[in-house]
Amino acid sequence: MTSLPFPLAPEPDDATREKGRKLFAGEVDFLKGVVAMSGLPPDDRAEVCFAGRSNVGKSTLINALTGRKAIARASNTPGRTQEINYFTLGDERYLVDLPGYGYANAPLSVVEKWQALLKQYLSGRASLRRAFVLIDARHGVKSVDEEIMSLLDRSAVTFQAVLTKADKVKEKDREKVLAQVRSRLATHPAAYPEIVLTSSEKGDGIATLRAIIAGLD
Repeated sequence: MTSLPFPLAPEPDDATREKGRKLFAGEVDFLKGVVAMSGLPPDDRAEVCFAGRSNVGKSTLINALTGRKAIARASNTPGRTQEINYFTLGDERYLVDLPGYGYANAPLSVVEKWQALLKQYLSGRASLRRAFVLIDARHGVKSVDEEIMSLLDRSAVTFQAVLTKADKVKEKDREKVLAQVRSRLATHPAAYPEIVLTSSEKGDGIATLRAIIAGLD
């Protein structure tokens, strides 16, 4: 039997799950919001970043991962977060919340500045171990997602697709969405070969994602 390309990430074993739980159960603090490369903290520890189009559920997922209700500010207004937001995970990791993309309500000058900062960050951050690209499980990969994935390809940054809001998709529709996502990921050389399926509301996939982050040195 041939295995599917880009299978769902397996459930972590007990030891790996506990490592992820302990990482996120420790101190998690907002460090700073960055609007220029000169404001980045020293790259003295491994970091992971979260990217996703506006209203994909990025802030909600970060809150679920950290077990804090409002460490990442969620907004109903697309394009509200205009900074690269840094969080510390204990003394050994940075978690980075990138600005949402694919929004229509911000001025063009803001969009262009934002995109330039994103490109500089992704291509110039030596301590970045993995990018997590969030995709709404109800809609699959959209053209704006393709843009960020192509940028990650060009920047040689490994990225992993994380499907959000999985609880909003009926079982019979899920495989169709997964097939679409797999077909799009197959065109991107920087794509990590496993997908994480999550629901911040139900807690699905949270332990898996914590374990993956804890395992990146």
